[in-house]
Amino acid sequence: MMAGSDGAVLRVAVVGAGAFGRNHLRVYRELQAAGLAIELVAVVDADSGVAAKAGADFGVRWFTEVEECLADLKLDAASVCVPTVHHAAVAEVLLAAGVDVLVEKPLAGTLADADRILAAALAHGRVVQVGHLERFNPAVTAARPLLNRPMFFESHRLSVFTPRSLDVDVVLDLMIHDLDIVLSLVDSTVREVRAVGLPVLSKKVDIANVRLEFENGCVANFTASRVSTERVRKLRFFQPYQYLSLDFARQDLLMIDVTAAAGLSDAQLAMVAQMQMAKAASLGHPSEGLSLKKIPVEAGEPLRLEIEAFLGAVRDRSVPVVSGEDGRRALGLALEIHEAMAAHALRAGL
Repeated sequence: MMAGSDGAVLRVAVVGAGAFGRNHLRVYRELQAAGLAIELVAVVDADSGVAAKAGADFGVRWFTEVEECLADLKLDAASVCVPTVHHAAVAEVLLAAGVDVLVEKPLAGTLADADRILAAALAHGRVVQVGHLERFNPAVTAARPLLNRPMFFESHRLSVFTPRSLDVDVVLDLMIHDLDIVLSLVDSTVREVRAVGLPVLSKKVDIANVRLEFENGCVANFTASRVSTERVRKLRFFQPYQYLSLDFARQDLLMIDVTAAAGLSDAQLAMVAQMQMAKAASLGHPSEGLSLKKIPVEAGEPLRLEIEAFLGAVRDRSVPVVSGEDGRRALGLALEIHEAMAAHALRAGL
């Protein structure tokens, strides 16, 4: 019988006890305390000091190697929170042992490694969910039913500099969240990628701007920075007669109907909506032809919602909300952006 399909307690572990891993440990422990049929049984980290401290903090056994953990304990599911370059090696071992995995984003550092993970999942009949947790942001969930052929996206994800996640650049660290979300909202393939990126405080690209054009004509602009003086996590998109503004951090969603602009092209509509929004902000109230509505959003912690969805897929043997194929698609686009940034740098003589 499939692990957990009979309602039995799912035994889970977290591999990688850095900042992300400790958050996964915390959420599993909270879900267990809340009565969910799971048991957090182990933490694995190559650094024995880090592993021991996490084991003591969360009251679980600790190991420095996945193989050692699997030899000692029966696991049903695990979060893979190790550095990106090690995702494939760790996931393959777990999948081969019959363990379903939640792999932190990005799925892998290369498409070859991503394909190794997907092949192992298929060979062993296991679940792979990718940790694009912004898919579970309540504001994103509230926006999905309102989609009506969106034609223009504007994304800003800015963060202050920290030494975390410097094994990847800002595209794989931050922008990939928004790439994944936009790919899930636009029912079309990417036609053109233009990008520029610069290293500032690290050896990898720390700030990037990307323009995507989809086959259906939709355009998406992305800006991501991990060297900002402020924290911004916003997505705005335009569709016929409507403009939606989403704040990931505040979990807010605002919808603006531009009823007076009926008959304009999508590009003209986007321009009118932006002008009307600016006018409304300066006046402190909606301007003529503009209807502002705050969409109800049920607050929740995205990571907890993500892990609950993962455990549900494990128990039901269903396709996860963010599948391995979704993770590969986002990774593939991120790598195309890398190529476009490199080409721009060559042209610019950087």
